[in-house]
Amino acid sequence: MARQAVIRKHRERQMNYFGSRLRDFILGWQDGLVNVLGITLGVAVATNEVRIVIIAAIAAAFAESVSMAAVAYTSFKAEREFYLSEVAREKDEIKTMPTAEKKEIYDIYYKFGFRGSLLQKIVRRITSNKRRWLAVMMQQELKLYPQRVSPANIAAVVGISAIVGSFIPIVPFFLLPIKSALWAALIISTAVLFFVGAYKAKTTVGNPWKSGAEMAAIGMLAALIGYGIGAILGIAIV
Repeated sequence: MARQAVIRKHRERQMNYFGSRLRDFILGWQDGLVNVLGITLGVAVATNEVRIVIIAAIAAAFAESVSMAAVAYTSFKAEREFYLSEVAREKDEIKTMPTAEKKEIYDIYYKFGFRGSLLQKIVRRITSNKRRWLAVMMQQELKLYPQRVSPANIAAVVGISAIVGSFIPIVPFFLLPIKSALWAALIISTAVLFFVGAYKAKTTVGNPWKSGAEMAAIGMLAALIGYGIGAILGIAIV
């Protein structure tokens, strides 16, 4: 039974890690694709020049990648620093107010339905080891968990995935005339968004069709906004 519990816990950690990596990848990839799709269609309809579309789209792709990586780094670093500050605070409270902290452990497991001698045994067991005590306080009281990867790692995943996503709507403009490339970029990007959304739901939770349709709708909205702005500016500037 103990071995099965260890195996189950290891599998849960693997699934949580995979889910976190998938979330980070989709965060950058979707943002890069959607933003560059809107820019690409807007510039294409405004200028009708393949060279200008490619230059603008590539510039936007790299700017988007750097921006997304920086945002991911700073936000996850702030999250880690907040976690560490809460760890320090809980450590100090365990040291200076052990009776009050033991009462909090008691209250937590009382709410779980434990009573009598079993509850007292649980409290003694947890508070007999300060590392275990601290972990329970962080997870059960504050609902905070340590990050398993560094902010730099997260920033790299988000930045690289943003570049990958950004080039999906750009590639057709290297291969096709501008009118055909415009429609190809829209169709390919929408299809890819749909399949990635469906895959995300299939590997995590949710309805694959609904998730895929939601992501595809986001891409279509960005495309329509970019197309509309490009059409308006193209007429206005001319």
